[in-house]
Amino acid sequence: MIKEYFLNYKAHTSSFTIDIADNLIQYHSQFDEKWKITLLETGTHSMTGGRLKAALEFSQEDCFYFTYGDGLSDVDINLLKEFHSEGSQQVTMTAVQPPGRFGSLVWSEKDPNGIINFREKPKGDGAWVNGGFFILQREVLSSLEDYSCVWEGAPLNHFASTDQLKAFKHDGFWYPMDTLRDKLYLNELWKSARCPWRIWQ
Repeated sequence: MIKEYFLNYKAHTSSFTIDIADNLIQYHSQFDEKWKITLLETGTHSMTGGRLKAALEFSQEDCFYFTYGDGLSDVDINLLKEFHSEGSQQVTMTAVQPPGRFGSLVWSEKDPNGIINFREKPKGDGAWVNGGFFILQREVLSSLEDYSCVWEGAPLNHFASTDQLKAFKHDGFWYPMDTLRDKLYLNELWKSARCPWRIWQ
């Protein structure tokens, strides 16, 4: 579906008239992005590290951005790049605190059944997790063996143990889209005025 969309990008984004008799298409309006997009076919069994390896083989850049694409955030990419550039690490990971799923109760010290405060869906247990937005140096390619390689396994552990992995802490909005519930919630945010990741008009 993604391939079909980009192969027929003008048809998807423009008004047009089709002259069936002469097999002609006249576009009345169009919105052309100045993009060059490479769509890689890595197979259904490739893992995250394998897909990253395939992408790196199509790029000659020394430093590049990498994301899974299943999370939404208002992370400041310029600050992330600045943080990465100030260090000598090969990998910068954006660290986030996932939102809590349920409200939190604060119990009374005087009454074991009394509640003195209720916080609606605070951030989780205080732990920081991989937010899925990276900046990588090209040297990481040597740590990706083949398409079965899992990026979050041996490669990231290797970079962590050799002091080549640093965390950029993002305190702003971050939300995963792993379930139908997540999708419905994010769709509601998109339709509302409370859409933190929409920084364009």
